[in-house]
Amino acid sequence: MRFYIFIIILVLTVIAAVAVTGFIFYMLAKRYFDNLQKQQLLAAHAEERRALLQVAAPVRLQAYERMALFLERISPDSLILRCYQPGMDLKLLQNVLTKNIRDEWEHNLSQQIYLSSEAWARIREAKEEMTGMVNSAAVSLPADADPATLAATIFAANQRQSSVASALEFLKAECEKQMSV
Repeated sequence: MRFYIFIIILVLTVIAAVAVTGFIFYMLAKRYFDNLQKQQLLAAHAEERRALLQVAAPVRLQAYERMALFLERISPDSLILRCYQPGMDLKLLQNVLTKNIRDEWEHNLSQQIYLSSEAWARIREAKEEMTGMVNSAAVSLPADADPATLAATIFAANQRQSSVASALEFLKAECEKQMSV
């Protein structure tokens, strides 16, 4: 009888050992395959991201180009030379300059989704400063002043502070950083 009890205990011990070993093996295999699945998902996600960046990179580069062109077009040199017509009076030149800045801005508004928030803020600040510079210069002059005086006043104000140049430098640096990624 003791022999049968010993055999039963031995069989139960072996069954328990096999069950514990099987459970441990199951948990280790499950963890291994879960980690393998996570690695495969991460690799697939990284590949999708690389593919998306390859598609988005030319569009982002074009946005940087367009906003650099915007900044160049609203700089006083370009803006005044492009907008001034002989026979304009001061008020008309002021209106044409501010309208041109506004039109350029509205034409490029969609580019903000491709630029960083800081780049867009600097570009917006440059646009606002340039508009303010035109209006301040016009208000500081007599109504019958020569439009060339307005141009000279704007050029002088731009020499003291130029957020257009600052924004352009920031945009170039950010574009270089994006291209090196």
